[in-house]
Amino acid sequence: MWTNFFVAAAGASAALAGLAIVAISVNLKRILEFPHLPARSAATVARLILILVSSMAALIPQPPHALGVEIAAFAAAAWWLEIRSNRRGLRAHMELGRPRFESLLESVAGELQILPFLIGAVLLMTNRSSGNYCIAVGVLAIFIFSTLNVWVLLVEILR
Repeated sequence: MWTNFFVAAAGASAALAGLAIVAISVNLKRILEFPHLPARSAATVARLILILVSSMAALIPQPPHALGVEIAAFAAAAWWLEIRSNRRGLRAHMELGRPRFESLLESVAGELQILPFLIGAVLLMTNRSSGNYCIAVGVLAIFIFSTLNVWVLLVEILR
């Protein structure tokens, strides 16, 4: 039932992760001028890779609880990078004079993108297929916010 969704999510996340890596490499010198952007870049790529590996794992025939454990591990790794990015973003607010609201908004948005994966993983570990719906929400949120981040890294950074 979920096969088509996860195949599409894997392909789309791989393509967008590739675009993000190209955007980072093209503008690397400019990105390194801002203390929060390298970590934000890493978190963006990590979230897209979270979709990729979770989708690929979902395509492997296995019990739901095993998939839940795998997705929980992937999400925990992405969350660790997100927390690291958030700490740097909040520090940069003071160094660069960025509005605190902007830094907090980025932090909350990043955390909220990964949270559905963790909730979905717990639901799958308890053999509830509704976990796939939570993961789908996370996939959509990451696509929306990562597209915005790629835009910032590719275009807005040059302004």
